[in-house]
Formats: sequence, structure tokens, C-alpha cells
Amino acid sequence: MQKLFSQKKAVISFFIILGIASVFLLFNLKFSFDFSQFFPEGDEDLAFYQDFIKDFGTDDNFLLVAVENEETVFSKDFLNRFHKLSREAKELPYVTENQSLTTLFYPIKSPLGYTRIPVIRRNDTLKYEADWKKIKEDDLFINSLIDEKGKSLVLALETEDSLNYEQCSELLTEVRARLDAEGFTNYHLLGRAFFYEALIDMQKRELMVTTIASSLLIFLILFLVYRRITIIALTLSSIFLALLIFMGLLSLLGIELTVLAAFYPILLLIVGTSDVIHIMDDYLNKLKKGIEEETAMRLTLKEVGVSTLLTSVTTAIGFASLLTSKSTSVSGFGLNASIGVLTTFVTIIFFTCALLLLIDKKHLLPKKQDSQIWSKSLVATNSFTKSYPRSILLGSLIFGVFCIFGMTKINTNYQIKNSFPVNSDIANDFEFFQKNYAGFRPLEIAITTKGDHKITDFAIAQEIEKVVEKMKSFPEIRNVQSVNMLFKGLNKANNLNKSDFFVLPETEVKFESYKAEAKKLARKQLEKFVNTKETKSRISSKVLDVGLDSITRVYNDLKTFLRTEIDSSMVQFRLTGTGILLDKNSFYVRESLVNGLLMGALLVALIMALLFRDLKLLLISLLPNVLPLLFAAGLLGYLGIPLEATISVVFAIVFGIAVDDTIHFLGRYKVSRNNGLTKEEALTVTFNETGRALVITTLSLFFGFMVLLFSIHAPSVTIGLLVSVTLLAALVLDLLLLPVLIRKLL
Repeated sequence: MQKLFSQKKAVISFFIILGIASVFLLFNLKFSFDFSQFFPEGDEDLAFYQDFIKDFGTDDNFLLVAVENEETVFSKDFLNRFHKLSREAKELPYVTENQSLTTLFYPIKSPLGYTRIPVIRRNDTLKYEADWKKIKEDDLFINSLIDEKGKSLVLALETEDSLNYEQCSELLTEVRARLDAEGFTNYHLLGRAFFYEALIDMQKRELMVTTIASSLLIFLILFLVYRRITIIALTLSSIFLALLIFMGLLSLLGIELTVLAAFYPILLLIVGTSDVIHIMDDYLNKLKKGIEEETAMRLTLKEVGVSTLLTSVTTAIGFASLLTSKSTSVSGFGLNASIGVLTTFVTIIFFTCALLLLIDKKHLLPKKQDSQIWSKSLVATNSFTKSYPRSILLGSLIFGVFCIFGMTKINTNYQIKNSFPVNSDIANDFEFFQKNYAGFRPLEIAITTKGDHKITDFAIAQEIEKVVEKMKSFPEIRNVQSVNMLFKGLNKANNLNKSDFFVLPETEVKFESYKAEAKKLARKQLEKFVNTKETKSRISSKVLDVGLDSITRVYNDLKTFLRTEIDSSMVQFRLTGTGILLDKNSFYVRESLVNGLLMGALLVALIMALLFRDLKLLLISLLPNVLPLLFAAGLLGYLGIPLEATISVVFAIVFGIAVDDTIHFLGRYKVSRNNGLTKEEALTVTFNETGRALVITTLSLFFGFMVLLFSIHAPSVTIGLLVSVTLLAALVLDLLLLPVLIRKLL
């Protein structure tokens, strides 16, 4: 540290240069959002899906454009404008196929061969009523290309796989321009490209808002506590520099910011403020006692610096516990947050401490005597713990039981719509498609034949049809499509387009004739559902966003049917798709959460054992930090908040930060005891010298995370609420339960 003191200006210059370099790196910072970030890495269903899409492509490469008309879509002007939009859609960038009711035809077999009749005869208004009646009678396009009331039409676009943000924006810009050109103002969008654009825009907005709001809040707290502009400027400049260096480092490493990136500014600003306050408070106290600056800093780093290092390490470990998550988004957040915490610590220890030594103490010390309110309040708290130990222990026990009971109420009934910004276009459009169409969540069933059987065999087609009919029996599953649609369509075409004949032909001879015609007349459509060797196929559908628990019951019923009602000697059916993977990841959350926190607790216990070298102190330190975790879990249960991947970060944040106060409290207590003080004297000194910093830092944490209540992202609001109240509970436990345990067990 002597070198730090002698090279203060060089250290400060070095960090300023790092900050300037980071500013330039920020221009290369990238944002990303993809549902694949939440897929369970290493899972066998993910491996199967990745193999499945090699033959059939991804199931989320679509963009749906629903256009409403006030009374009915059966208006000549509206239909012609919509048809023009549909016809020109093939010119849109990254669009591979387009389809709408105005571009579709019914095939009909005549003596001269197949002919076509438009599904909607746009230019003959006298046929509109008959066309609408036929559409409802067939039930082929209801809830997929037209709603049940006939008030909106859908243009379905198939896009190239895995479009990036720039490509999605380009496509959507062109789509909106064409909608405007045709005079369509009442429209709704649904699909991966729209999600990508909306959620990236949300990330950018959240990152900016949380940074500004947290900064203003911390400024207010620092002003109320210290009332010295020098201290406030020093603290904020240190923390912003740490945040800047961290973001620059992410850019340098090519790490893209995901939906959880909005937490980085809050975490670093708050964690950094906590570190600065602990060091600042101790340093200022020593200056007030007349200790010379360098000596005061040396003592502060010796007495508080070690505790601050340990709190940074334990906080980093708390976030690192998320590495056990099978979701790359969550595990990536855990790793990045750990790096950010350590970056902040290094910046504060070197840059902030060097800056403190350069500033004359007259600019740091208050002009007036400190108020005795802090001292009196902390002494009263200490006296309370001494007078009512049994009540505190009993209250802690009841609190723990209350939390455990709440944990039993935790559910995983997560809905995709909870990920969208509140009252946003994407949330409203998503709800529109939920009510009027098949929704977004894809469900695929992979079909694989066995032996010499082919997908286009009559016997296999009959097995496929069993599954299709079963899927249609679930109200949650809509828009079920399979290769059999081609054969059933040809059967209908050969029977004067009568709806009753939209079924598989009764005899294998007819089926074989239709199969030959399908290969000749509809080869492109056939390739969507059958691979080149005719050994694999798919049934595609959409599932309404009714909640994970409800959907899981549907999946289980479907799996039971496949296991008991299908001839498995000929063909195998397996549920797959992005929806299945997202749902499965939610179940992994509990397992990875428990495993990660147990591993983190073990590592923290090891660090504390090395620090305190006292088994009793180790046990004392763990109890006040287990209860806040139980409290967070209990709140999830009592508030009915579904546990999902994003919410799981709450426990890492609580665990990583709550333990900091315990370390500072016990660290100061141990130093006091080593200085020859009695147990009661050591507790008094600990409350007086560390209690104030604990309260200030926790209030900073509390209000800092409460900023998230103003977020437009629902999971962020939940995280802000849970973390804030849980950390407040952790402070109360540290100030009340810790002293009682020390008196009882030491």
C-alpha cells in the first residue's frame, strides 16, 4: 500500500485513461435477445431439437401481420388493398414465403383436371356471404388466417432462420412502410422479428433509465448522509468510472447484453456505493480523531479493506452461483455480474483511495459536529438485543417458519406475456393474437418411422391422423398442421370441394393415387412436412399462453396418448420445439437454483472460516443469511409470483449482497476483540463504528432496487420488490439476531 500512497497521481491517471478508452469501446457494445438464450443447455431435448431443425428449420421463423377492418373484412376496397399487400410481400427482405386468404385457392377436380377457386372472390361482392359461410364451414383458416368474427385478416410471412437485430429492424421497417402505403393503421404484429426489435428497444431504455434513476437516488442518499459535495462527487465519479470500465470490458470481450443487462448499472452503482461508504466512514472517523491521512488510510485498508475485499468476493460468488443454470442468459448474467463486482472493488481500492489521499481533509470532514441521532439509535438497538434475546430468537424462529410455509406455495405457472413491457405495442399485439388467433408458442411433434415404413404410407398416415385429432381435442392447441392436410385436401377436391370430405380417404388405393398427385402438384408443400427419405415428418401447431402448469398437463396427456394409443412398432412421435424447451427450462430453475446456492454457501462458509478461524463465528454468520433467502422464496409463494429463469437471479443478488453486512459486522467485532475489548465492549464499538455504514448501505440498496418498480419489464419490477424488502430484512436480522447469537454462542 505504500506504493499506492507514493504513486497516487499515477494510479488516478491510469484509471482515467481506462475510462476514456472504455467510452470509445461503448460504441461497439451490442444487445441481443433470443428465446434460445433460455434453452436448457446440455439437455437431451435440446440436442434432439437441434437435429430436428436440420430437416425442417426452426419453428419461430415467422412474422404474422393481422389487419383489422371496423365491421368486416368482406369489403371490396379492404380486400383489394390487403391482396396487394399480400402479393407484394414476397419482395420484402428476408421473407421466403407469404400466404393469406386472398392468395389461396380451393383445388377442385374436374373431368379436364384440377382447377382452382379463390377462397375469397374479391371482385364479386355478391359471393362474399357464400365465401364466408364456406370458410366457417371448412374451419381450415379460422384462428389462423381469419378470426372467428371475420373482422381481421392475417398475412403470414415465413422468414430466413435466425435473423439478427439489424435484419429484423430492416424487415419490420419495410412491413410498416407498406402497411402505411395501403392505408392500414389498425394492425398487429407477432413473431420472432417483432419480439427481437421490441425487447432490444426495451433493454436500451431500461439500461438508460435505471442508470439515471439509480444515480439520482444515490446522490440524494449521499447528500442527506454526508452533506459534502466533495464526498458525493468523489463517490459518484468512482462508481461511474467502475461502471464505465466494466461496460468497456464487456464490449472488448464481445459479450452481448441480454434482457438482464438492465441490472448491471443498479448492481454496480449500489455495490460500489456500499464499498465506498464503508471505507469512507472508517477513514473519516480516523481523520476526526486527528490521525494523519496516510496512516488513517493504512489503518482503514487494514481494518475495513479486508472486509470489503471479502464482501466483494462473496457477492461475486453469489452471482457466480448462477453459472449452474442451464440457461445461457442467466449463467452469462451471473458471470458478468461477478466480473462487474470485482471490477468495482479494484477501482474503489485503488482509484478512490488514491483520490481521497489527494484531497485535503478540510474538504471531507463536516463543518459541524455530527448529530448524535445515529449514535443514540445504534446504542438503543444494542441495548434492545441485550434486553430481549428470547423474544428476538422466538421472533426469528416464527419468521423462519412463516417463510418456509410460503415456499410451499411457489408455482412455475409462467406465461410468455410476462416478459413483455407493460402496456406496450408488443404486449397488446400478443394479447390480440391470443384472443383472436392461435397465439405464439410453437409446439412441434417430430415423427420418425421404423423399419421399412415411410411417412407417406397409408398406415402411417392413419397413425398421424390419430395424433392430429387428439391435439385438436385440446382447446389450448390450435392451428394443427401435418402432411395429411395435402391428402385430405385432395380428397376434398375430388368430391366437389365438400367440407365433409376433408378427411383421409377410406381406402389405401385412393390414398396412393392422392399421394402420387401430391408429389406431382404440391411438391413444395410436401417438403415442408416430409424429409427427402420420407422417414421423418412433423406436426406443427400453436399453443395458447395459458401458463406453464396448465400447458404441462396438456403435454403429459399428449405423451400418455402417444405412449398408449399409437402403434410404436411402425412410427415414433416425440414432442419438441422452442415452446417445449422454454417450458422445460423453467423446471430446471429450481434444481439449478438450489445447487448453485448450496455451492455458493459452501464457498462463502469456507472464506468465512479462513477469515474468522472460529467454527462458532462461522455458524453465527450463516444463520442471518439463510433467513433472507427463505424470506425471498416465501414472498414468491405468498405473492403468487411464478418462479422462472429471470426471477431466479433474485436469490443470487440477495445471497451475494446480504452476506456483506454480516462480514462487516463480524469483522469489526473480531478486530475489537483482538484489541483486548470484552464481548460487550466489542459489540458497542461494532454498533457505533460499523452500524451506521450498514444502515446507510442497506438503505442505498433498498431504494436503489426500488427504482425497478418503475420498470416497464414485469420481471424487473418483481425483482426490484423482492430484493429491496429482502435486503431490508437481512439488515434487521444482522442488527438484532447477530448480537444475540454472539452473546449466546461465544
